[in-house]
Amino acid sequence: MPRNTTRAEPGRRELNASDRKGSLFVQSVEKALTILSAFHHADGPLSLSELVARSGVDRSAAQRMVHTLRTLGYVRRDTEGNGFIPGVRILDHTLDCLRLDPLVRRATPVLQELRKSVRERVDLSLFDDLRVLYAVRLQTKRQTLNSSLVGHSVPTFCSSGGWAILSKLPSEQARDIVERSDRRPFTPDTVSEVDEIMDHIAETLTKGYSLTINQILSGEIAAGFPVLNNEGEPIAAIHVAGSLADWTREEYVQRVVPLGQQAARAISQY
Repeated sequence: MPRNTTRAEPGRRELNASDRKGSLFVQSVEKALTILSAFHHADGPLSLSELVARSGVDRSAAQRMVHTLRTLGYVRRDTEGNGFIPGVRILDHTLDCLRLDPLVRRATPVLQELRKSVRERVDLSLFDDLRVLYAVRLQTKRQTLNSSLVGHSVPTFCSSGGWAILSKLPSEQARDIVERSDRRPFTPDTVSEVDEIMDHIAETLTKGYSLTINQILSGEIAAGFPVLNNEGEPIAAIHVAGSLADWTREEYVQRVVPLGQQAARAISQY
């Protein structure tokens, strides 16, 4: 069955006993961040019991962590007293992450010009293994909550930016990411078979851009362009998304692709 668009899961690195026994590893920091991570898929406030269940942190430690995080402003009670939600202090760190990232700083004026030219939604996503995370989002009149929030993420295996990034990886690495992905479809047209996805990735490599239709949202056409670091490795992608009600495939490619490729070249560090 198709699934709703939600926050995509990253590839998980399981810590082993030796990781945690290292003299520099602070387990209390891990627990605090695990508590904060429990909110990732929450639809509303979480009680202490729900935080314990979602995080796996024992109740006594969770209670201490929540109290400390509340005192510091990183967790707060919701206005109706139904549980806890993240505090506004977290936004300070989001700002720091974005304003100090050299790629985001370099890309933003380029993306603004691209948005003016194509008059469609333009995003910059950062590569994070099984997912890509949106770091810059420039909207059109068709604006929804999910499409406007920085930090939202989609799976690498079925997004235009994901295909663009995967096309620049060694084939065996790209296949490994696809095989490890949760490939449940978002729409009836989402490509979910590994070999078929790899065919699209190969086509993307040949063309130099990706084109997805109805992959994450029905009625959406999106082009993706890889952004490379100075070693030629993919670290991000530009997405340009439009509506099939406004564009044919041919018109979209003719109008959007040359501008998107030019923007990606301007941002990349060859």
